[in-house]
Amino acid sequence: MTKTRRTDILLLMTALMLVAIGLAMVYSTSAVVAHERHGDSLYFLKRQLVWAALGLLAMGVAWYVPYRNQQRLVLPLLWVSLVALCLVLVPGMGKEVGGARRWLALGPFSLQPSEFAKYGLIVYSAYVCADLHRKRQRDELRFGYVLGLLCVFCGLIFLQPDLGTAVVLAAVAGAHLMIAGLPWRYIGYALAAGIPSMIYAIVYEPYRMKRLMSFLQPENDPQGAGYQAIQSLLALGRGGLWGAGLGRGRQKLFYLPEAHTDFIFAAIGEELGFLGAAGLVCLFLLLLWRILVIAIECREPFGTLLGLGVFLLLGMQIVMNLGVVLGLLPTKGLPLPLISLGGSNLVVSLLAIGTMLSIAGAQPGRESWRHAPPGKPAWGQI
Repeated sequence: MTKTRRTDILLLMTALMLVAIGLAMVYSTSAVVAHERHGDSLYFLKRQLVWAALGLLAMGVAWYVPYRNQQRLVLPLLWVSLVALCLVLVPGMGKEVGGARRWLALGPFSLQPSEFAKYGLIVYSAYVCADLHRKRQRDELRFGYVLGLLCVFCGLIFLQPDLGTAVVLAAVAGAHLMIAGLPWRYIGYALAAGIPSMIYAIVYEPYRMKRLMSFLQPENDPQGAGYQAIQSLLALGRGGLWGAGLGRGRQKLFYLPEAHTDFIFAAIGEELGFLGAAGLVCLFLLLLWRILVIAIECREPFGTLLGLGVFLLLGMQIVMNLGVVLGLLPTKGLPLPLISLGGSNLVVSLLAIGTMLSIAGAQPGRESWRHAPPGKPAWGQI
């Protein structure tokens, strides 16, 4: 008798709701800008619809194909990501926007390799750590391979320059390895090398130091480095409890930069109010909760570690984006997953959710591999 695969309806419906909200808000926040720049108020919405279709296709494929098959594709994915990150830095191949070279031009569309590199590194980390668990051994050399690859990827992303994505990648991969059992002294080595490097990167570039200072006191430079933070808070404050109404926001009218990308949550707060913004945060919490439950309930180390990696990847991006918009973190260009305009991030986020649906579908019961029967070691005992 064929086993019936489970479907986590709650995760699926939450993801689809977030995508739908994202499409609506992308149109609401970008229509005026799109008409001004491109003569078509639907310009950005059309592009986001194409990426949403590709993302849903990627989610469907990842959902249908057993997640274990990703172990076979991890090395090709890493090599493709590595080559793409190198090509971005080649003049004439990488697309430069605002002084940063982070995209590969593919006809009318652009691809951001760093988004795919983040997911590829998580799959590789989960694969290595799960393989060590299966062999019941702790191979510190293989942990070193993952750390070395992480350093290479972060270095290439930093050269774009994109310090925010490099920090997210390092934090997600580091937390992933800690959960998997990386010895604490390696964590100390990484911090000892990483923290001074990050401080140097901030001090070396004047604009980064300016952003940091404006984060602490944005009112000191309201027309310069503190402009985005102040306009973001003005948008949130203007929304009040109920909001100005969908499509009636004012800050998106060339006051709030990147209202349809990095600061889209501020526009949501203005148009839908505190209740709308709080509702969106609740949807994100529901999404992350289902991902975490699926990861913990998985019976296999690879599925659990992959699920925890997805949880960290999406969770950290959400927290950092909301922190920037609310003025709790320095301004940095990080999209809000499933909501902001941005094709690569949307496709990777939906691909990751499809993977979680595949992991959920492969589990016939609720027993977790962490609750191992007598004689079988749990993680942390290898």
